Amino acid sequence: MISSFRVLSVVVLFLVSCSGTIETFQGPAEPALAPSVNPPWPALVSLRHDDWFSLLSNGPKAYTWRLRAIDSATESIDLQSFLLGHDAYGSEVLRRLLLAADRGVRVRILFDDSFLQKADPIVHAIDSHPHVEFRIYNPYRRRGGGSAVRVLLNLGDFSRVDHRMHNKLLVVDNRVALVGGRNLADEYYGHDSTSNFRDMEVLSGGPHVRKLSKAYDRYWNDHWAIPAADLPGSETSTLKLEAYRKTLKRPTFALKPESASARHHQWRTVFKAGVSGKPRLLVDRPPDKNPANRKEAPVQVAHELRELIDSADSEVVFISAYFIPTPELEAAIERAEDRGVQVRILTNSLRSNNHTAAHAAYRHHITRLVDHGADLHELRSDAKDRSRHMQGAAGQRSLALHAKSLIVDHDHVFIGSCNLDSRSLRINTEMGLLIESPELNRQLREATELDFHPRNAWHLSLIHI
Repeated sequence: MISSFRVLSVVVLFLVSCSGTIETFQGPAEPALAPSVNPPWPALVSLRHDDWFSLLSNGPKAYTWRLRAIDSATESIDLQSFLLGHDAYGSEVLRRLLLAADRGVRVRILFDDSFLQKADPIVHAIDSHPHVEFRIYNPYRRRGGGSAVRVLLNLGDFSRVDHRMHNKLLVVDNRVALVGGRNLADEYYGHDSTSNFRDMEVLSGGPHVRKLSKAYDRYWNDHWAIPAADLPGSETSTLKLEAYRKTLKRPTFALKPESASARHHQWRTVFKAGVSGKPRLLVDRPPDKNPANRKEAPVQVAHELRELIDSADSEVVFISAYFIPTPELEAAIERAEDRGVQVRILTNSLRSNNHTAAHAAYRHHITRLVDHGADLHELRSDAKDRSRHMQGAAGQRSLALHAKSLIVDHDHVFIGSCNLDSRSLRINTEMGLLIESPELNRQLREATELDFHPRNAWHLSLIHI
């Protein structure tokens, strides 16, 4: 009798031998549209001509501003993200995007393929709208099953599909943008019924938004950004757009429709209150050929973050969901400490971490980090102040850290998609904004200081016996 192990081995070998690869896209380049001159933008941009930034530290507030930005679009929306939840929040974002497309707005949607299992019919339905284009970055060729099954089905192409696009960006009318760590699902905005994330984004406007649009275009026009119509099996999709739209209902907690004057008032307030700063976009280049052959170059985010740490004079505060430093990052941290720079770190504890394997890898670094002088904190899943990041009372819901930010000295901050682990620093593509602004630095310190408090985080120390 053949053992189950041998049967599995035969199946795996068969899949590896026949997985094949996917054809890259060779279509013409499609650029972002110019900054809109439609109302309300001329009146708003006349208020100021510098680059400005507004922290979105609170999930419900970030949710409101993302939907408001989509509702404000008059010509173009460019959305890039890693994860789309099949839940109330993810569905509401798609509903608002379709409403924008109904107004004649050109909507471009670019998602990584990691969490689009069984979503192909929805992708094709949305893509069928005449004003929507949906592309999938570095897609799996064999598209059946859940996440584990799909990885198994694509083992023969694993060296390619292991490399993911982790960038998160929303650009509206080439006038305003959102950059940070949040994906598009309930738990990133405080609505999940069991566990929610503490995350961070920045809403911004000014001349730098055009650079964000160019970064979007680089990925949108990359030959690994595959149009939905070119995905394997697209010809068999039967879900029609109108049938899908009937399933989309505005959640009771979502931003209610606003009048043009009310929306304009909100934008005026944020434009005028936004903090001035000098931004620098840090973004990984997409791979020239096969993502498996991606090499780190001076433009890569990992390199830039190490240089940022090397520039610190007094303090570096790391806030990262997953903290598994590469040897190069660990060396940069130790160089900073040797210069007398104070290093504070906030990451997940075992109970708050949504990836147990990541926590196991991080534990190997604890002794070295603390012994060399790092002030290390781990978020408590039962953080006393976790309701700050949720819709309504926390109740029995737990909290996990998902933010990715750095505070350097008293004048720089980094907010983006990059975790401080080997996957973000060496494998995935990432992006974020490095902003020189003493005031934004102060605001980010203030917004995160309570996260380090013993009410909300464990403070680690070594006990020598």
